[in-house]
Amino acid sequence: MTDYTPPKVWTWNKDNGGRFANINRPIAGPTSDRELPVGKHPLQLYSLATPNGVKVTVMLEELLALGHAGAEYDAWLIRINEGDQFSKGFVDINPNSKIPALLDRSNPDAPVRVFESGAILVHLAEKFGEFLPTDPAKRAEVMSWLFWQMGSAPYLGGGFGHFYAYAPMKIEYAIDRFAMEVKRQMDVLDRRLAESEYLGGDAYTIADMAVWPWYGGMAKGLLYEAGEFLSVSEYKHVNRWADAIGERPAVKRGRMVNRPFGEPSSQLWERHDASDFETKTADKLAKAD
Repeated sequence: MTDYTPPKVWTWNKDNGGRFANINRPIAGPTSDRELPVGKHPLQLYSLATPNGVKVTVMLEELLALGHAGAEYDAWLIRINEGDQFSKGFVDINPNSKIPALLDRSNPDAPVRVFESGAILVHLAEKFGEFLPTDPAKRAEVMSWLFWQMGSAPYLGGGFGHFYAYAPMKIEYAIDRFAMEVKRQMDVLDRRLAESEYLGGDAYTIADMAVWPWYGGMAKGLLYEAGEFLSVSEYKHVNRWADAIGERPAVKRGRMVNRPFGEPSSQLWERHDASDFETKTADKLAKAD
């Protein structure tokens, strides 16, 4: 372990940020005047198919599967490695420059910006009256698990994921500290899912949509290639739940939207119509060229 004594005043070292050093910075605000595109639907989503982005596209596809025509949406790809999230247009919707960001133009005279994935899920659930119980006790349970995910995911992503997969050097203390916390969180979920089919109870809700891309992905070995390292197979109830949700058609579609990586057949860079899943995946676009 390398000894390190923090200086009296921290200064930014641009070359010390690991894989994402080119987009990390200690200040906010836009770096370009570029505006965002706007499509034909009332809901305009600007995102990338990271776990946080997948939460929202899954929710929208689930709403459409239930017949909510008003949930039709345009999904625009935000390439965070290229700094798209720092354009003026994006910062106007999300001053925190993180995906996903939603602009609800249902009332063109008073568009509503919504940022933070959990806030977007709640906005859509309340707008369409789906996936969030109205019974106070059941609603409280769902909201508790939703906020559990929002508070816990930084340990899994920015903590464990960064030091295990992306940091420029392997630091045993950091990896050990965050691996321990991730396994504790997986155990929290496993105990809950041993007593309940879904996180909020008997019904599938926005809590499951929020947690599944992160912890379901970890359980199935989809995040950071760390499944063996964290012995994720031991969490039997999480795996049962992850498999059940992963088989939902809307979830399969939602995972594809704004996805510029993986198998070309799984990549739908932008989504503007349901037919795009059949005609505009990366493999089909390549054949058309």
